[in-house]
Amino acid sequence: MRFRISRLAAGGVAVLALLAGTVSATASATGGSPGAPKPTVVLVHGAWADSSSWNPVIERLRRDGYPVRAIADPLQGLTSDTAYVTSYLATIGGPKVLVGHSYGGAVITNAATAVPDVKALVYVAGFIPVQGETIGDLAAKSATPLPLITTPVPGGAEVTIDPAQFRTAFAGDLDPTLAADLATTQRPANTRAVTDPSATEGFRTIPSWALLTRQDRAISPDLQRFMDARAGARITEVDASHAVMLSRPDVVTRLVEQAAR
Repeated sequence: MRFRISRLAAGGVAVLALLAGTVSATASATGGSPGAPKPTVVLVHGAWADSSSWNPVIERLRRDGYPVRAIADPLQGLTSDTAYVTSYLATIGGPKVLVGHSYGGAVITNAATAVPDVKALVYVAGFIPVQGETIGDLAAKSATPLPLITTPVPGGAEVTIDPAQFRTAFAGDLDPTLAADLATTQRPANTRAVTDPSATEGFRTIPSWALLTRQDRAISPDLQRFMDARAGARITEVDASHAVMLSRPDVVTRLVEQAAR
C-alpha cells in the first residue's frame, strides 16, 4: 500500500511538473506571467505619412489583445518632436513598446529614456541616429536620393516627395491607386527634421528590434543594415518597400509582438 501511494504521489508530482511547464511556456508566449497585462504599443509614423498609415497594424494588434496608441508626429524637427512624443508617452501608464517608422525611429530613440517602463524599441525601416548625428548625415549615405520638393514656410522650409515619383520612392509594392492617394495626402516635414542632432541613444539601454526592407528606395537597405547592426538590434529582413506597414502588416505585427513578449 505504501508503495502504491508513493507511486501515486510521484505520478502526481510529475503531472504538476508537466502542468507547470505548460503554464510557463504559455506565459512566455503571451508576454509574461499568466494574466499579466500586455504592454501598450505606441506607434510613431515618419515623414510624408500620418497615423493612418498604421491602420492595418493597429487592427491586427488589437485583435491579438494589445492596447495601441498611434501618435500624430508633428514633423517639425527632431528636438521639438521628441519633446511632443515624450509628453504624450508620460500620459500612458504601465509597460510600453515604442515602434517608429522611418524618421519616427529617430524620435523613439530620443524619447525612450525620458519616460519609465519602455520595454522595447521596434524600428520599422527606421532611422537610428547616434548622439550628435542628424538624419541628414545618415540620409547622405543612402544610395538613392529622394525626389524632394522644398516649400518655403514662415521660419524655415518644408519638404515633400514629388507626387509623380512618390510610388517609386516610397511605396513601390502598393496598388498604384493607394500609392497615389498617399502621395496626395502626404504630410510635409520641416527641414529641422533632418538638421536637428540626436541627443540620446535609447537603444543603448533598451532592447531593440528592426525590420529591414530590402526593396526600400527611401532608406537604402545597406544604410538600414548599418544602423540596425550599430544599434545591436535583432534584425528581420523582408522584401518590401518603405511603406511596409501597409504592404506587409502581418510581418510588422509579428515583429512588434515578438518585441512585446
